[in-house]
Order: sequence, then structure tokens, then C-alpha cells
Amino acid sequence: MMRHDLLSDVLSSIKNGDKVGKNEIIVPSSKMTKDILVIMQKNEYIGNFEYIDDGKGGKFKISLLGNVNNCGSIRPRYSVSADGYERFKRRYLPASGFGMLIVTTSKGIMIHRDAEKQNLGGKLLAFVY
Repeated sequence: MMRHDLLSDVLSSIKNGDKVGKNEIIVPSSKMTKDILVIMQKNEYIGNFEYIDDGKGGKFKISLLGNVNNCGSIRPRYSVSADGYERFKRRYLPASGFGMLIVTTSKGIMIHRDAEKQNLGGKLLAFVY
């Protein structure tokens, strides 16, 4: 299977695994995927995950908590200014204060609330709620 957007594949695996009630899933790994999994774990959307070295690109085994209603990668990767998150929150999140946008900024990958606090713009990567 040809993978084009690894992040999309990983997020849809998480969403689908959660929907059907799986306890864990295995997804391909990348540095960006790891950063996003750490954020999802910190915000209690997923449980623990571990890296499995398969001699190729490696994989992550992720334990699911059943907390993800929806998640996906945002394509194209819109640029967003430090004060421009509102528009995208309305577009991708179901309600105010519910869910999070994941952004890559000059200070690394973080959720939109942290980026707003630090007055950082960036590129939108994904949404989770």
C-alpha cells in the first residue's frame, strides 16, 4: 500500500480503532507522528504508546481509551497567524473550548491554546475532539 500522508493514516487508524472499540492499534511511525501522539496522550485522547523497531521505519503500538470522537489531519496545511486561530476553531472543532487544533510552530508542535498564549502562528497539522 502506498502511503502518501502518514499523519492522515495514523489519525484515521486511531479514529476507526476507537469507533470499533479496539484496545490498541499499530501504526507506522515518524518523528512528527510521535510529537502528535505525545500531545494526544497529554490531553487524554489516547493511552500509552510504545515504539516498536521492525527494522524498517518502525511502528507505534498505541493503547486506545475510546475518547476520540473525531480526528484528522488538516490538508492543505494552512498557515495561521498568532491571532487567526478563531476561524479554524470554528471550522474544525464542534464547539468552543472543545477539542484542539495541533499546530507546528517555530517552537515545535503544540496545541492551538499554547500557541495562542505564546503568541505564535504556524501551520495547522490536525484536529482532535
